[in-house]
Amino acid sequence: MRHPSGRVAAALTALSCCLALVVTGCANPESEKTAPPAKAADGTQMNLSPSQDRLHAQRIAAIADSVPEAVREDGFLDIVNLAGTEPPLSFYATDNQTVIGVEPDLATLVADVLGLKPRFHTVSWENIFIGLDSGKYELAMTNVTVTEERKDKYDFATYRADEVAFEASRDADWTVRGPNDVAGRTIAVTAGTNQEQLLRTWDRQNRAKNLDPVTVKNFQNPADYYLALGSGRVDAYLGPGPAGAYHAAASGKTKVIGTFSSSGDGLEGRIGATVRKENGLIEPVAKALNVVMADGTYTEVLKRWGLQAEALPKSEVNPPGIPRS
Repeated sequence: MRHPSGRVAAALTALSCCLALVVTGCANPESEKTAPPAKAADGTQMNLSPSQDRLHAQRIAAIADSVPEAVREDGFLDIVNLAGTEPPLSFYATDNQTVIGVEPDLATLVADVLGLKPRFHTVSWENIFIGLDSGKYELAMTNVTVTEERKDKYDFATYRADEVAFEASRDADWTVRGPNDVAGRTIAVTAGTNQEQLLRTWDRQNRAKNLDPVTVKNFQNPADYYLALGSGRVDAYLGPGPAGAYHAAASGKTKVIGTFSSSGDGLEGRIGATVRKENGLIEPVAKALNVVMADGTYTEVLKRWGLQAEALPKSEVNPPGIPRS
C-alpha cells in the first residue's frame, strides 16, 4: 500500500487548487446532492449549472459502423450512471436534477465517436448492474472498477486510474497508512463496491494478526454516510478518491486521511466503461476512448474537473482486475 501515491498526491493537489471554494458549509445532509458554488484558484468559475457546454468529438465512421445493430438502431446510446451524488464524478447541477461531472462528460465523447446521442439514466448502485443484465442499459460509465469477479459477467474498457480515500472529520487525529490503522474502527462504505471488498480484506488480515476487528457500516447514499460521519457514528468513510477530496474541500468539515490504489498491492486499479459480456459493444467503446485520448478532448475533460492525474495513456479491454476475494 502507498500513502499517498504520487498519482494520488497529484490528483488531490489538483483538486485542492481547483476548488478554492466560495461556500457557507453543508450543514443539511440533503444538500450533499448538489455541490456548492466553486471557483478555480485563478478566479475562473467552475460550471455547475445545468448548461454544461460539454466538449464533443467527431463521429468516426469506421468505429460507428462496428457498433452492433441492436444498439444503433434507435440512434441512442443508453448510458447508466450512479445517482448523481459523487462530485466531481457524477453529481447534480444547481437545478438538483441535471447530472454533471467527469463521467457524463466522458460518456458523451464516447457516444459522439459512435455516432449516437447519449441518453442518461440515473440509478442507485445495485440497479446499474441489474439494468445492464436485463439489457435496459447499454453502457455504464460511472466509476466501476475492473475486478476479476465482475469480468465473469461484464466487459470493460478502461479510462481512469482508480484510487480510494478514507475521509474523516476535520478534527480527526489519526491517519490511515495500512490495514493496522483501521483495526477497531467503524468505517462506512457503499455496499457492493470494491471499497467494501478492500476494507473486508484488510479486516481479515487484521484478525489473522489478532488485532481488533473493523466494524463495517453499509450505506447507499452520501446523505446517510456523511450524517453518520458528522454525528460520530462512524470514524471514517472509504470511497472514491476524487469524491472524497472534492467533498472535503467543498464542505470544510472533513479531510482525507489516507489514499490507496483500489486494488491493493502489486496492481493498479482501473475504472472501466462497462457493458454486458460479449454483446459486441466493448471494442467500439475502447476504440472511441482511444480516439479522444489521442486527440486531446479526453485530457480537456479531466482538466475541467481537476482529475488530470488520473489519466490513462490508452484504453484497454478487460485488463487484469482486482483479484477475487
